[in-house]
Amino acid sequence: MPVQFRLFVLSIVESIMYAVIKTGGKQYRVASGEKIKVEQIPAEVGAEITFDQVLMVGEGESVKIGAPLVSGATVKAKVIAQGRHPKVKIFKMRRRKHYQKHQGHRQNFTELEISGIAA
Repeated sequence: MPVQFRLFVLSIVESIMYAVIKTGGKQYRVASGEKIKVEQIPAEVGAEITFDQVLMVGEGESVKIGAPLVSGATVKAKVIAQGRHPKVKIFKMRRRKHYQKHQGHRQNFTELEISGIAA
């Protein structure tokens, strides 16, 4: 006698508002309350920043896609910290030529907490 399994899937659709913003030459998907690290922004810790370059805004099933930007949409964020990423070590070498080159790089970042999205 075969065993029968029944699978019950509960579909929970949360209407969390999210947006795609452009800053520092990169695009980030953000939602309210999230913390993200972006390329360095010259702002003091605790300052409020407004992003006007919003490429997309979505909530549940409704999505607004800009061409290229969504008009009137803004994302507000608070600066939590300014810092530097861990060092990336670069090592170049030519075999049999007695050539070695060492180089290091640390990229600066700004950590933000998204406080609100207005479409």
